[in-house]
Amino acid sequence: MAATKTLSLPEKFDFSYNKVFSKEYQAIFESPTGVNKIVLDFNRVNYLDSSALGMMVLLQKKAKVAKIDVAIVGAKSTAEEILKMANFAKLYRFE
Repeated sequence: MAATKTLSLPEKFDFSYNKVFSKEYQAIFESPTGVNKIVLDFNRVNYLDSSALGMMVLLQKKAKVAKIDVAIVGAKSTAEEILKMANFAKLYRFE
């Protein structure tokens, strides 16, 4: 049975969150439960930097290989502006 997994991101999404973020999504790829969609929950994010964007690009590449859909929800204010300026609408679906 296909499932959706949500990753809740912190207020400050930067390099300090790299290990946690990588560990969370790696667990999804290694899981036998048949996840077919990952949702990045941006509701709390009010700051993100270039390393966060890099982590998201890496996630998208791995998800594409695994045929897992990835979407962004709750992006607002500065975080949403940064994602749009970085052209992330081409990589991710905003819901």
